[in-house]
Amino acid sequence: MDAETRRRIKETVVEILKGADMAETTELKVRSLASEKLGVDLSVPELKRFVREVVESFLLSNEVDHSGGSGREVGEAAVADGGKELEKAGREEEEEEEEEEGRENKRSLGERELDDEGNLVVCRLSSKRKVTIQDFRGRTLVSIREFYDKGGKELPSNKGISLTVDQWASFRDAVPSIETAIKKLESRLQ
Repeated sequence: MDAETRRRIKETVVEILKGADMAETTELKVRSLASEKLGVDLSVPELKRFVREVVESFLLSNEVDHSGGSGREVGEAAVADGGKELEKAGREEEEEEEEEEGRENKRSLGERELDDEGNLVVCRLSSKRKVTIQDFRGRTLVSIREFYDKGGKELPSNKGISLTVDQWASFRDAVPSIETAIKKLESRLQ
């Protein structure tokens, strides 16, 4: 990838991140928006890795900002000088965290865990089941799904369900009734 392409991608990704709600933003969403703005397919492995490095660099600069340092200046300097030092520091820090947590191949924005496809993991129901939020063809979905391991990556299986926001709201509203029914059934079984 030539230097001009790298610069354009980095500037676009940083611009998107600066205006993003970090509690809701995923790497996949950032990459998709940048792809649209630039007219370039950023899902190609080399470009995908580069976008991930830019995101990690940006997050690291924001961590410096939150800890009392001048993160904005660091972030802007990272963009200007290619971000090599911050990218290296971010990778080293991430590797240490992954070893400590025993969760290889996971990425996070802030305190949020992302799965291998860049979807927000809301919670883990078990070692193989997760609740994730994903963007699919422009629609937000809540997925409750079983995952399997393939080549060191956790991938979604066919076992599960994906609910639209409206379906999720209906389900959420029905939870008290479901809990009541469970208690009644359990009391009959005892």
